[in-house]
Amino acid sequence: MSDTLDLTGQTDTASTRSPAQLRNMFGTNLRHLAQHYPSVSELARRLGINRTQFNRYMSGESFPRPDILDRICNFFEVDARILLEPVETIGQQGNILNGPFLADFLGHGIRQVNEAMFPTGFYRFTRRSFVNSDKFVIGLVHVFRSGKAATFIKGYEAREAMRYQGLSDAPKRREFRGILTSHEDGVAFVISRRHAMTYSFNYLARIGSLENNFWLGYVARTVRDSSGERVTRMVYEHLGRDIGSALKVARTAGFSTAEDLLPYHRHLLRPDDPFS
Repeated sequence: MSDTLDLTGQTDTASTRSPAQLRNMFGTNLRHLAQHYPSVSELARRLGINRTQFNRYMSGESFPRPDILDRICNFFEVDARILLEPVETIGQQGNILNGPFLADFLGHGIRQVNEAMFPTGFYRFTRRSFVNSDKFVIGLVHVFRSGKAATFIKGYEAREAMRYQGLSDAPKRREFRGILTSHEDGVAFVISRRHAMTYSFNYLARIGSLENNFWLGYVARTVRDSSGERVTRMVYEHLGRDIGSALKVARTAGFSTAEDLLPYHRHLLRPDDPFS
C-alpha cells in the first residue's frame, strides 16, 4: 500500500479517506467546537456564514471552500487537522488550559472573561510591598485579548523592588505575564516573571465608584511559610486605552509611602487594618 501525505505533513499508511468520511469528521469536530457558544445562529453570524450552510457543515452534508475552512480554523484557533482527527485529541494550538482535558474546567472560566467584566486597556495597581512592608508598590499593567478565547495581562516589577532583592532591573528580568479567568463575582489571574519558579495568584472584584473603574481584591505569593507576608490587599484602577495616561502612571511607578498614595487607593487598601 502506498504512503499518503496528510495535512500535517506526516505520511499515513492507512487507506485514503473518502469525501464522506472527511465531511463526517469535520462535522463532528465543528459540532464539538460550536457547543461552547450560546447559539448556532450567533456563531454563524460571527463567522459570516449562512446559518443553513453552517448546519450542512455540522451535519456532514457539505464541506466548506478552502477560504471558508481557513476562516473557521482561525476563528476557533485550530488547524486543518480538524479534517482528519477528533478535535479533542488536537487541542487548540497547544493551549493547555483551553485544550480538551481542561476546557470545561479551568478553560471555561478563561473563556468567560469579557469586556464588560474586565475591560481591555491599562491599569494602575497599588498594594503593600512584599519585600519592604513599610512601603507600597505602585505599578502599571496592560490587559489585552488574543483571539476569541483568552485575556492576558502584562507588566513590569518596580525597579526598586528588584534592586532591593539584589536582582537585575533590566526590562526582560522585570517583565511578568499572566492569564485571566472569571470568578463568581470578579476575576482571578495567575502571573509570573520569565523562567521564575514562583507565581502570584490575584483576585479582584469591581467596587462602586464614580466612573465604575475600580477593582479591589488581594494578591498571594506562592512562597514558603517562613518567607514573610504572603497575602495583601490590592487595588486596580482602569485607565482606559490611552497611551498618554499610561505613560504618566509609568513615571510614578515604584515604591511609595502610605501617606503619598492616591487618597482613594489609600482608602481602599486600609493600611492600618491588617488583611485577613
